[in-house]
Order: sequence, then structure tokens, then C-alpha cells
Amino acid sequence: MELHVFKDGEALSNAAAKFIAGHIVATLETTSRYTIALSGGSTPKRLHQILAQSPYKEQIDWSKLHIFWGDERAVAFEDDRNNAKMAYDTLLNFVPVPASQIHVMRTDITPEQSAVEYEKILHRYFDNTATSFDLVLLGMGDDGHTLSLFPGMPVVHEEKLWATSFFLKAQDMYRITLTKTIVNRSACVAFLTAGTAKAHALKEVLKGAYNPDVYPSQVIKPTGELHWFVDEAAAAALKDA
Repeated sequence: MELHVFKDGEALSNAAAKFIAGHIVATLETTSRYTIALSGGSTPKRLHQILAQSPYKEQIDWSKLHIFWGDERAVAFEDDRNNAKMAYDTLLNFVPVPASQIHVMRTDITPEQSAVEYEKILHRYFDNTATSFDLVLLGMGDDGHTLSLFPGMPVVHEEKLWATSFFLKAQDMYRITLTKTIVNRSACVAFLTAGTAKAHALKEVLKGAYNPDVYPSQVIKPTGELHWFVDEAAAAALKDA
């Protein structure tokens, strides 16, 4: 695990963009496609905007990218809470990724159907590969959750399914999510975490006892690289750990 600490969210976003672009370029030197799972939440918005501008817009061969999502809220695509809508509004409408290579978690069908459909897509891509995604981008909530793996939910421990859905009573909505099983097969995972509100959870996830029912981000232990891009505010409590 590598921890990268930056002054603020803007510096974090710029560093993450440079890292991602470099990882894409390096990976495509030896393969014909690059698979990436995007994250929802507030932190990736600025990252997307940076990637959609020079120099990265020209540096990245967008035609070889295959886009996935880590999780989705079961709300209409037009709803501002929809993770795919955010990615289109900030990145995908501005770069030439072929539409057939963008795999949204559908919300125009039932959450159960959506998860089953996504599972099939994932198996089509990754059944015969040593690793799954080339890169998974993740965020972490103030409560230590990542993807739609929330504290105390059975999905945290899912071992078989690669994608699943469930009703989250606390938010009164269904969620569709990848599981640790597929994410932990990734070649690289990068968490983007910013803000004072994340400080306590970050300390517990990285330095505390292993208790994924309380801090689900702890279940993310990829076979490949694991990077945490954090700002000084989020990292503040680590100094005492």
C-alpha cells in the first residue's frame, strides 16, 4: 500500500490525474485495451474535469478505454445523484470513448436485473484474465464505506458474486455495487479521499484493528497495487496513529 498526501483537494486531483494517465499509457504499451471502474461521490468530479482537458485529453488513447462503475444508486439517469450521469457531465461527454465500451449500471430495469446483467458483462471481460480491472477508482465515505459496501451490511462479506444489489434502509433506496471479490482481483486500486470529515475513518481503515463490519474499506486488498491519494485534512489523524 502506498499513501500519497497532498496539500488540498486540488493538488490531490491533479496528482491523481497524472498517475491515471501514466498508468493508462504504460498499460496500453503491452495490451490493446484498458479497463477502468469509475467512482461516484464528490472528489472524482474535479479529477474528471482535469482528465478531460489538455494535456491528458490528448495523451490518453480514449478509444481503447472500457469504462465501468464501482456502484450506482438506483435512480434515473437524469437524477443528479446518478453516478453515471456525473461521469458523463464531467468527463465522458468530452472524450472519445466508444459508446459500446461504456458499461453503465442500468437503472431503467430492476436493481436485481441490473446486477445480474452487470455480472454477465464482467464475466465476459474477466473470466479468462489473470487480473480483473486495470484500475478501480474508489472513494471512502465519512463512515468508512466504499463502493456500496456499508457498515454492518452482508454485502461487505460477499464472496461469490461480482455484482449485486440490495435495499439500503438508511437511504431509502436500492444500490447496485461491485463486490470485493472482483475489485480485489484488480491490477491497481486507487482511493481518493479528501476532507476533515474523513480523518477518523481513514485512521481506522489504515491503522486500526481489522473490523470491516465497522469500516468496510478494509476489505479492499487487491492482488495488485493499492494507492491512497489523500489531502492533509483527511490525513490529519494519521500523525497520531
